[in-house]
Amino acid sequence: MLALRLARGSRPLVQLRRLLVAAASAGTGFLLLYVLAGAVAQPAGSFPRLLWAMIPLAVTVHFAVVVARADPATRPREGLDAAGLGPVRLMLAAAISTAVACALGSALALAVFLHLRGELAGLPFDGAGATLLHADQPLPVAAALTLLALIPVIASAATALTLRPHPPLAPRTGLPWGIALTACGLAASAYAGRGDAGTLIGWSLTAIGLALAGPGLAYACGSLVQAVRPGALRLLAGRTLQEEAPRIGAPLGVLCSVAAGTLTAFALRDRGGLPVPLGPLTWPAVALVTLCAAATLLTSVVEARRSREPGRRALLDLGAPSNVLRSAASLRATALLAVCVPLSWGVAQLTSLALTR
Repeated sequence: MLALRLARGSRPLVQLRRLLVAAASAGTGFLLLYVLAGAVAQPAGSFPRLLWAMIPLAVTVHFAVVVARADPATRPREGLDAAGLGPVRLMLAAAISTAVACALGSALALAVFLHLRGELAGLPFDGAGATLLHADQPLPVAAALTLLALIPVIASAATALTLRPHPPLAPRTGLPWGIALTACGLAASAYAGRGDAGTLIGWSLTAIGLALAGPGLAYACGSLVQAVRPGALRLLAGRTLQEEAPRIGAPLGVLCSVAAGTLTAFALRDRGGLPVPLGPLTWPAVALVTLCAAATLLTSVVEARRSREPGRRALLDLGAPSNVLRSAASLRATALLAVCVPLSWGVAQLTSLALTR
């Protein structure tokens, strides 16, 4: 009940983020139901399709966790402990809110899927959707509900795990592990070639490695900005980027991995493209993953901006020109682009070479 009251009384921007989480959950749920219907119609090769569908699921869960972390209602405030709303209760409320948003998206996906199959009221689009979704085969109800329940269950558990009271980790802690996992992913792609399992394992390891290395890369960007006798502008931009590294690093790494995968697909389009066995929903799944990764990074940037608002006000009260703050923000963005664009291109080139050797 507390989670529902907090959700109902939230600001419009927070409500919009939850609607986006529900939309992402609906897209992922529809993809899972499509894979299930394909597995019933054609059991051969169904397991690789299910594994590839886990990528949109992971990106959707990451987006839901970042949205829950950016919710102002989940932050401890003065006086809430006395009312019984400590960090644990707020964590549970955030997990329930995330589960409700994802469950609404899963319900919407089920309704749309059944409607396109003609099981609710007639056949829309002259039966084209029924052919694509294998409406001639019965849909296992228990399996469909189990797949749809994965999204809210995993998202709420990940939210509770992320928002639990724990000391913050240093941003450079995951950099060596991220580099090692990225190298292992490239090696797995080179060893397995263009097989379904090898490509999936290699890309997954690379994506996890870039996500782990993201905070360390953002921190290194901040160090480079303020290196070699920095002035006030570079020092402000570098220190701010180092402070924001734990928040924006992981979403930045995920977006880099998505960009690298997209560049790899374009590089291999003349050789049959990537072996992603999702059929006609391959490019919609790629669009879903890209939009979720971009929305996750944008949400993290907005959260970081709000967290430094007191310092920004203090600088303005001390007489700092507003154009200095804008220049510092532009310098931070330029530094991140200068590192992430070559990184994504390099990973894409190495992956292409590994898959075509």
